[in-house]
Amino acid sequence: MSVAAVASSPFELADDQRAIRDAALEFAQDQLAPHAVEWDQDKHFPVETLRAAGELGIGGVYVDEAFGGSGLSRFDSVLIFEALASGDPSIAAYISIHNMCAGMIDRFGTDAQRARWLPGLCSMERLASYCLTEPGAGSDAAALQTRAVRDGDDYLLTGVKQFISGGGSSDVYVVMARTGEPGHKGISTFVVEAGAEGLSFGANEKKMGWNAQPTRQVIFDGVRVSADQRLGGEGIGFRIAMAGLDGGRLSVGACSLGGAQAALDKSLAYVRERSAFGSKLSEFEALQFKLADMATELEAARLLLWRAAWALDTKDPAATRLCAMAKRLATDVGFTVANEALQIHGGYGYLAEYGLEKIVRDLRVHQILEGTNEIMRLIISRGLLAA
Repeated sequence: MSVAAVASSPFELADDQRAIRDAALEFAQDQLAPHAVEWDQDKHFPVETLRAAGELGIGGVYVDEAFGGSGLSRFDSVLIFEALASGDPSIAAYISIHNMCAGMIDRFGTDAQRARWLPGLCSMERLASYCLTEPGAGSDAAALQTRAVRDGDDYLLTGVKQFISGGGSSDVYVVMARTGEPGHKGISTFVVEAGAEGLSFGANEKKMGWNAQPTRQVIFDGVRVSADQRLGGEGIGFRIAMAGLDGGRLSVGACSLGGAQAALDKSLAYVRERSAFGSKLSEFEALQFKLADMATELEAARLLLWRAAWALDTKDPAATRLCAMAKRLATDVGFTVANEALQIHGGYGYLAEYGLEKIVRDLRVHQILEGTNEIMRLIISRGLLAA
């Protein structure tokens, strides 16, 4: 990520925010970028590198410091995730999902639950996965069928979760399951630990991108969890899940911007070096205009992302709508910019060694996860019409 990309914004970052962003950027360039293509090709999940990120405080970015977190704001978090994604969008996105889980436990858990799970998650000695989507309940998440049936002081969980990042490798699963009536009011949230009897996993999915993180079904076959593993009261699980997704949408938007900024930076270097028809590519007006549009769209999306992060931090009533706007714009722009960067590189952009085709593949899924961009438009329009 170009440092000037953030610094050129009309917002003036505080010195500590610059330091936070720069530390994440240094980690991305030193620990992620040199290995990104290899991890993608080998489908390698770099757990030890995640542990190193935890040592920097990146495992619990907005978790209370009393439980091992960094206690930073959502605004700070988007700076961090954009910087991380400049090195590897796939790993940055997984870290953002891990943080979303830790943030949900911090916000809705009891002190005993927070003390039980958060220190290990914040250090990334333990990894987390978010389990909402099911084979028959994607965009219509309130239709989920996984059930949690009360059995004395316990619950028995039965069902299947689909497309779970970190599935089979994570230590903690934040699971939405039905405890009551159909619809969103009958859903509760549970924290399930790896190794529980009846917990199993599907095969690692073969995917277009995000190959450096595993994606599996998470299968519950009468998994027994105690009542003290439920976050909040019965029936508020959908609200907990959606609260997590507001921040998750900011994070995936930031990851799109980081990947796209890296692609733009590669393109700027390429046109300065490459010649055609007797001139540097940087002298061709058509390419100059394309680069100008790419940079402009990225900056516009970044500004909206910052606005939405500020709204979430200040509990602005419009925060959910703004997060949806920012996610929609940032992920659409991010993919478009990365795709344009590949086009600028011509045949070289199609080669794995340049890293551009990986960025394009990784960013494509951002338009789908954390709520598809069609669902973002639904959230935005409903917010507008209800105002």
